[in-house]
Amino acid sequence: MGDLNRIKRCVRLGGFINATPDFGPLPQVMNGASDLMVLALGDKGRHARTTIGVAQLPLDAAVEVEAVFEIA
Repeated sequence: MGDLNRIKRCVRLGGFINATPDFGPLPQVMNGASDLMVLALGDKGRHARTTIGVAQLPLDAAVEVEAVFEIA
């Protein structure tokens, strides 16, 4: 695919957070991934986002992040 310079922008991030039903700060957990995109890509890293709390993730992961990028 090449290098990060081919990325025109981060379109969307989706986050699945392994959490109990009473855990409220799901968006704050996902902020780490959002902040990383902006740190790595600058304004091209700004994106739409969804965050969903789930009861379990594969391999007992704490967080799963999916991303959609526009590539030049």
